[in-house]
Amino acid sequence: MQQNIDPETQERLVNIEMKISHQDLIIEDLNQVIYQQQQTIDVLSKKLKLLEDQFRADPNIGPAGEKPPHY
Repeated sequence: MQQNIDPETQERLVNIEMKISHQDLIIEDLNQVIYQQQQTIDVLSKKLKLLEDQFRADPNIGPAGEKPPHY
């Protein structure tokens, strides 16, 4: 079934399809960025948890008992 579409409408449809295609690519890129950021957040959360566990196990770890250098 072939429809007769005037050239102006055809051009508008092509432009819309191109925009949608471009938006799809951008969405895919953004999803990849979000995925990578979540991976980084997960790694940092695990590292923070380890540090918290170490500190709870031995509160003397770290500079808490040291005087600042200006004293």
